Amino acid sequence: MSADVNTGTREFILPDLGEGLTEAELISWKVEIGDEVHVDQMVVEVESAKSVVELPCPYAGQVVSLHANAGDTVSAGQALLTVAEAGVEAGAGPGAGTGAESADSESGGANLIGYGTSEPKTRSAKKRSFGGKNAAAPAVPTVIPDAPSQPPAETPASPSNSSTTANDRVSPVSSPLVRKLAKDHGISAKSLPGTGPGGVVTRADVMAAIESGAGAAAHVPAGTSPAKASSPAASSDQSDRDTRTPITGLRKVVSERLTKSRQEIPEATIWLDVDATELLATKKALEARTGEKYSLLSLVARFVVAGLKKYPIINSSIDTAAGEIVTHGEINLGLAAQTPRGLMVPVVHGAGEMSLRQLRDSVSGTVGKAASGKFDPSELTGGTFTLNNYGVFGVDGSAPIINLPEVAMLGLGRIKDRPWVVDGELTVRKVMYLSFVFDHRACDGQEPSEFLTFVADCIENPISLLPEL
Repeated sequence: MSADVNTGTREFILPDLGEGLTEAELISWKVEIGDEVHVDQMVVEVESAKSVVELPCPYAGQVVSLHANAGDTVSAGQALLTVAEAGVEAGAGPGAGTGAESADSESGGANLIGYGTSEPKTRSAKKRSFGGKNAAAPAVPTVIPDAPSQPPAETPASPSNSSTTANDRVSPVSSPLVRKLAKDHGISAKSLPGTGPGGVVTRADVMAAIESGAGAAAHVPAGTSPAKASSPAASSDQSDRDTRTPITGLRKVVSERLTKSRQEIPEATIWLDVDATELLATKKALEARTGEKYSLLSLVARFVVAGLKKYPIINSSIDTAAGEIVTHGEINLGLAAQTPRGLMVPVVHGAGEMSLRQLRDSVSGTVGKAASGKFDPSELTGGTFTLNNYGVFGVDGSAPIINLPEVAMLGLGRIKDRPWVVDGELTVRKVMYLSFVFDHRACDGQEPSEFLTFVADCIENPISLLPEL
C-alpha cells in the first residue's frame, strides 16, 4: 500500500498470497470508479493457484481509479485501486496527508497478509498503467511492412543494412508479465512504442499490438527478410485458426506438479475387474432401511479407509530431502475433482476417525463444492491418499499420476453390464475396473496388491468388511 500525501489518496495493493504464490488473476470488481467504500468492504475477487478469494479494502473513501481489468494477471505488491480517503480533499497539503495516515492507523482495518498500518520505508513515486478503466487509450503501434524498402541503386545492399526491423527500436519494458504476454503472441515487447511514463511499454500497448495483428510482423527470425517470414495470407490464416491459452494460475500449478511426479516417481500400475452387483444391492438396502441417500463413492471411500488402516504403508509420503518414508498417523482422503478452474484434489481431513454417515456427509459436501471450484486453501492441503472416480466420464480404466508427495492413488472406472461367471454359470453382472498406481520407492508389489484385493473383496461382498469395523 502507499499514500500520496499531496492528494490524500491511498493505493490498495495485492497482498502477499502466501505459500510461495506471487500472482493471481483478477476475476471481477465489486466497485466502480466514483463509489464510496468503507473499511473492510469487499472490493475485488481474485483467483490464485490455490483458491478464489474476495479481498477487503483497508481504507474508507472514494474510488478514484482501478489499475487492472477482469482477466488481468496481477502480482503481489501491485496496486489494485486508488482511494481518496474520506474527509481529505484533493490537493490537500502534506499536513492533511499525515493526518489521514494517523486516522487510518487507529481505524483497526483488516490486516491482510503483507499489510500493516505503517508505510514502507521507500517506494517509488512512479505509477504504472495496467489497462484499468482510467488508463489512457494506447497508441496504435506501427506495423512493419511485408517487404523492406529498396535501397538506392548506387548503394549496394549488405547483410547488415539490407532490412530494418522493429527490433532495432528498443523501448523500456518494466513488467515481466508484459514481456511474457508479448512473447506468448510472438511479439518483442521492446519493439513496441510505449505509452507509459517515460515510454514504458504497458500491457495495453501489447494488447493493441495483438489486436492489430502485428505479432507475426514484429517477430522476424534472424537472417530472414520480412517478406519471406510472413506471407499475409498464411499469417492471417494461421492466426485465425490458432488459439493460445496462457498456462497460469491453477493450470500452471497442476502442470508443474504432474510433471514433477512423472519425473521423480518410479511408479507401477496394477488393476482388477470387480463384480459390483452386491455393492449396488447393499446401497439400495441401506437407503431403504435408513431413509437416507448413500453415494457409491462414499461406500468405496469407507472400504479404502479400512484398507489404509490395514496396510498403513499405502498411507505414506516420501520426504526426498530427508531420504525418508513418512507413514502418516491420520488418514486424510483426497478426492480428485474436475472443477471449472481445472483439476483439484480437495481433502476430507480425519477420514480415518469418521463413521460411515460422517464420511458420507463429508464426501458429499466436498463433491458439491467442486461445481464452483471454490475451496478454502486448507481444504486443498494435507492429503495422505487420493481416490479418483473417473468412471463418471464414461471410461473403464486409467494409469493415474500420483498426487505428490503421496505414494499411491486408487482409480474407479465406470460400472457396466458385462458377462461374468458366478458358481460356474455365465450371467450378466455389474462390473467395474479398479486401477491402482503406487510409488515403488515406498513399497514393492505385495502391499499394493493386497490392498487392492482387500478393496475389491469389500466391493464384491460388502459384508466382509464387518470384521474390520
